[in-house]
Amino acid sequence: MFRPLLTVLLALLFAGAAHAQSAPAMVMYQPGVNYQRIIPARPLDATARRIQVIEVFSYACPHCYEFQRYAHALRKSLPANAEFVRLPAVFWPQWEPYARAYFAARKFGVADKANQALFDAIWVKRQPLHSLEQLAGFYARYGVQPAAFLKMARSPAVTGEMRHAMQLEQAWGVNGTPAIVVDGAWRSGAVQSYSQLVDVARFLVQQAEAARAPRAH
Repeated sequence: MFRPLLTVLLALLFAGAAHAQSAPAMVMYQPGVNYQRIIPARPLDATARRIQVIEVFSYACPHCYEFQRYAHALRKSLPANAEFVRLPAVFWPQWEPYARAYFAARKFGVADKANQALFDAIWVKRQPLHSLEQLAGFYARYGVQPAAFLKMARSPAVTGEMRHAMQLEQAWGVNGTPAIVVDGAWRSGAVQSYSQLVDVARFLVQQAEAARAPRAH
């Protein structure tokens, strides 16, 4: 039912990588295997002053639920010059309500506050949260009136954000979730575990820092 997680539990293709899961972020990961360079770069926000570490996810994805505690650790460990951003994916029509709901919740300022609770409601409590109406009822717990939520979720503004996200994810080559994209220029690839996905993300932040560093003349 769900798109398989293509970046997790795949065998690495180079010798010695079996130890990478416990290796520090300074390890040199292999381009074309553990990560991909995106050419040309397609930043989510070209005006962003900080490096953007983007988690491409869906509330409909069980692997994304499992990744959340690792994503939290990644977010806390980022340097001051980097920021963590979530971007919903829509691989199937069933995923669209979750993407619309996320963008609407972000406009009401409750997306981050409700993030883990929504994952838990879906994957632990098994609550029926499949439609926009059901999701509007969930976000009512955070002070958002269902009618206002539905109006925002179906608005041209949210539709535009969702389409832009889908276009970017296609340009980035994202075909599974969770995935990490850094500055629109690097995308995570094959890893052995969620913790290694975090390590690869930290490594890609270092690549972005080097790319942004002023060059000596």
